[in-house]
Amino acid sequence: MSDFILETHDLQRRFRQGGGLLARATTIHAVNGVSLQVKRGETFAIVGESGCGKSTLARLLLRLIDPSAGRVVYDGQDLTSLGAARMRALRSDLQFIFQDPFSSLNPRMSVGAIIGEPLRVHTTLSSAARRARVADLMTRVGLRPDMSDRYPHEFSGGQRQRIAIARALASGPKLLIGDEPVSALDVSIQAQIVNLLEDLKKEFGLTLVIIAHDLAVIRHMSDRIAVMYLGEVVEQAETEALFTTPRHPYTQALLAAIPVPRPDVRAVRVHLGGDIPSPADPPAGCKFHTRCPHATDLCRRTRPVLTGAAHQVACHHHATLPRPDLPLGRTGARSAAAAARFELFRVASQTASPTDKETTQ
Repeated sequence: MSDFILETHDLQRRFRQGGGLLARATTIHAVNGVSLQVKRGETFAIVGESGCGKSTLARLLLRLIDPSAGRVVYDGQDLTSLGAARMRALRSDLQFIFQDPFSSLNPRMSVGAIIGEPLRVHTTLSSAARRARVADLMTRVGLRPDMSDRYPHEFSGGQRQRIAIARALASGPKLLIGDEPVSALDVSIQAQIVNLLEDLKKEFGLTLVIIAHDLAVIRHMSDRIAVMYLGEVVEQAETEALFTTPRHPYTQALLAAIPVPRPDVRAVRVHLGGDIPSPADPPAGCKFHTRCPHATDLCRRTRPVLTGAAHQVACHHHATLPRPDLPLGRTGARSAAAAARFELFRVASQTASPTDKETTQ
C-alpha cells in the first residue's frame, strides 16, 4: 500500500469564456500543471490569494469537475479514467465540505433527511438503522438528535456547518476535502469546528485536505502546506518549515501581510508591484515575475519547477533571496507581536469544546 492516499500528476483545468459571432473566446488557465502527494492520515492545506485556483483544484481532486489534462490518483486508482458507475461507487470514500453550508444544504429537506441521504444512496441500511445512524452522527458533531426534523434555515451558521460535516461523514469516507470550511464563522465558532474536524479525523482515521485563507487556522491544524499562485504550486513544505523559513517571495509576501495586533511594533511589509496577471493571459516564464522585486531575465524567460525534497520551491533564486523580518519567525519583537493573532485562535480552540452547542436562531 502506498504512503500516499491522493496524488495529482500535471493536473490542468482550462475554462472557455465568451465567444460568439463577433467576439473570440478566451481560455482561462485556472489550474496549470499541479502535482501533489497527500499522505494517509495527514491534514494537507492549500493556500493562496483569491482567484489562484484553490477551489477549482479542490473540485478536481474529487472529480466534481473533470480536468482538461493530467491525472488524479486516489488509493492507486486513476479517477480520471473511471466510468460514471465506478466513480459513483467511490463517492462514499470521497466527501466534500463546501464553503457556504447554507447554499449546499437543500432547504426543502429536513436535517435528518439531509444527513441520511448518503446512507440511502451508498448503503443497504433499513430506515430504522438509518435513523439511528443519523442520530449518532448528529450527537458526534454536537447537535441534538431531536433537531433532525428541523430545516436548515432554523440553524445558525456554525450549526449548519456541523450538519454539512455530519452529512460528509455519513458514508464513512477516507478522504475529506474542505473548501474554506470555517471562513464564514467568527473565531470562537471557527475554533469549535476546527476542534471537531481534528477529533473526527482521529476517530474515523480521515485524511483532510483543507482550503483556507486564514493562516491562523492553517498553522493550527495542518501538517503540510502547498502555496498556489495563478494556478500553480510555488512552494510546498511542512507547516512549521513554511511559516518560519518561507523560500518563495510570494509566500514571504503572504506571511508578511499578517496584521500585527500591537501599535508599538512597526509592521514590515514585503511590497509587491503591479497587479495579479489575468489567468486568461498568463505571463511567460515565472508567473510571479511581474510582481516580484527580485525578478531577472531568467525569470521572465523560463518557468521554474518545484525542486527540493521535504521543502519544495519553484523559484530560480530562492537560495540567494534575502530573508525578510516576517511576523512568524521564532524570535524578534515583531514575531512576538504577530503571534498574538495565532494565540487568540489557539486559546479559543482550547476553550471551545468540539461539541459546544450554539443558540439556535
